[in-house]
Amino acid sequence: MTAYKNLEEALKASGNTVSMLRNSQLGAYVYPVVAPEFTNWRDEQRAWRETCVLYDQSHHMVDIFIDGPDAIRLASDLAINSFANFPLNRAKQFVPCSYDGYVIGDGILFHMDKDQLVFVGRAPTANWIQFHAETGGYKVSIVKDDRSPSRPMGKPVVRKNYRYQIQGPNAEQVIQKLNGGPFADIKFFHMDFVNIAGRKVRALRHGMAGAPGLEIWGPYAEGEEIRNAIIEAGRDLGLAQVGARAYATNTLESGWIPSPLPAVYTGDRMKAYRQWLPGNSYEATASLGGSFVSDNIEDYYVTPHELGYGGFIKFDHDFIGKESLQKMEGKPHRRKVTFAWNGQDVAKVFQSMFEPGQDGYKYIDLPLSNYASSSFDKVMSGGKTVGASMFSGYTHNERTMLSLGIVEEQYAKLGTQLTLVWGEQNGGTRKTTVERHRQMEMRVTVGPTPYARPARESYHQGWRTSAA
Repeated sequence: MTAYKNLEEALKASGNTVSMLRNSQLGAYVYPVVAPEFTNWRDEQRAWRETCVLYDQSHHMVDIFIDGPDAIRLASDLAINSFANFPLNRAKQFVPCSYDGYVIGDGILFHMDKDQLVFVGRAPTANWIQFHAETGGYKVSIVKDDRSPSRPMGKPVVRKNYRYQIQGPNAEQVIQKLNGGPFADIKFFHMDFVNIAGRKVRALRHGMAGAPGLEIWGPYAEGEEIRNAIIEAGRDLGLAQVGARAYATNTLESGWIPSPLPAVYTGDRMKAYRQWLPGNSYEATASLGGSFVSDNIEDYYVTPHELGYGGFIKFDHDFIGKESLQKMEGKPHRRKVTFAWNGQDVAKVFQSMFEPGQDGYKYIDLPLSNYASSSFDKVMSGGKTVGASMFSGYTHNERTMLSLGIVEEQYAKLGTQLTLVWGEQNGGTRKTTVERHRQMEMRVTVGPTPYARPARESYHQGWRTSAA
């Protein structure tokens, strides 16, 4: 495999960006270190709806620690979000765009202390922050704590912080037991402290499972002690540890699209960034999968409006992509929706595994069925492509295969019947996750986002609920 100095060099050598990403040899996206299952993924899914769960988020995300008098200015210059009101002990969903107004990624930005921010999320957004911190003349210093390796191969794994979430209907009772009594009434995306195992632990009010809960973090060396205390406190309250197999499927119920393709592969103003990104970076090695095929990589880009982030866009500050997003105002946008897959069609895919003599349909892994870093399966009506499915899997709580995606506004009405093309053309690409297969036209029904009723009814009003 040829080693390239940077992403720009890799793109030029490939000749076609789409082909490079669709045939990436990266392999499956791995949620590292955490055990695949602690009991079984069906019961672990049920627990976040019926009792409570402990999510271990210590390993699959990048942490960027930003310190210095220009920390807020840096964040404001990169994000569609307003920073007019971002006091200490707050957090926000941080969304940066390219100069052309397409999403690079997102994540959570924590305002920890004066002149001190922490970003937690996937690599594309972390890399974009690091690039501007290092090249933009800002008075900041950064420390990047990269995600744990997908395959540690027996080597020890150490992060700066552990990061856990306690979520579900019984979460508040678990936290009270840990705290030794009632704890502060922390508002949504606000931070405070709780007591756990004799330690004062920083906490964010969050709600990935559609019920009140907290995200907590602290020094990695204390992680095992804190975990054991949580497990003991939740023993009689039905607390379940969630393994790597079930973890990411909670977003199918709660409505967040985790991994859009970062819009960094085109544009003259993005060239310096592509030259800065290493040839082995996420952007250079990531895989693109699905039935939608175009020679133009920009056809895979998405806007903030399409991901449900339109309400975040505030033109009260200058930021990268502002002019392009202003031009998009008032124009039609594709809508984020949930697609519910027809159960008989899903069963037909599995049935093909037991039919010798021909290639089966593309295998559907359970509970998470994504087989690329970013997915883009075409969604059709009457033979016309009207949207894309971008993140798919099975929820035992709804007894349904679901996918999150985008669709033209006239097809976004709840109950609309559409067709999702599952699998790749011409028998599949050269990705290591793709076996030879046939494509399958899957009947899907447009559903609400979030799909789960508890999430729709109990989330703080915002980007998750706005598409319901």
